[in-house]
Amino acid sequence: MGYLRGFIPWIVSGVVSSSDWRWGAVGGLASGLLLLLQDRRRGVGLDALVLEISTVVYFVAVGAVAVSDPHASLSHHTDVVSFAWLAVTAWGSLAVRRPFTLGIARRQTLRAYWGMPEFVRINNHITGAWGAGFTFIGVSLAVCGAVGAPGWAGIAAHVVGLTGPAFFTKAYPARAQARLSGGQTAVTPARAGS
Repeated sequence: MGYLRGFIPWIVSGVVSSSDWRWGAVGGLASGLLLLLQDRRRGVGLDALVLEISTVVYFVAVGAVAVSDPHASLSHHTDVVSFAWLAVTAWGSLAVRRPFTLGIARRQTLRAYWGMPEFVRINNHITGAWGAGFTFIGVSLAVCGAVGAPGWAGIAAHVVGLTGPAFFTKAYPARAQARLSGGQTAVTPARAGS
């Protein structure tokens, strides 16, 4: 459930936005704040909450625009902007050498593995997969909007852009472990949906 939990505010916003983008922003912000506060109460450090903090910042900004100017042109592009934001979060976390998946993986892995270079390397690759997926969806949705593509094209972009990284997140650690183990104890980073 680790990765899926981090996307709950985005799912809430997407569902609620179908009726009114203002309520979508409020729903995303409320659920994002709730998850962030729950994690902080559990003692989860801020360094492990990169996605959650980024989510709250996004919904504060979009919510402010939505409430102050309900007819803003942004209302027609929140799908592209949201995936661009997620892509920037993923790529930015890699640029500063703090892959956003590292915090999720640490919540699901024994502390003894946290300092291993392999553990960080696996999470760099997983974060890169999510960054590629978010980028793919954002660009695909922008192109679909520009050419007036049918709705199924955007849905297909979502499916490909999210299932690819989810599958990679589940499969890659096992492959990396097999390569690295050589009979030793393997590194077990987080898995999607766990």
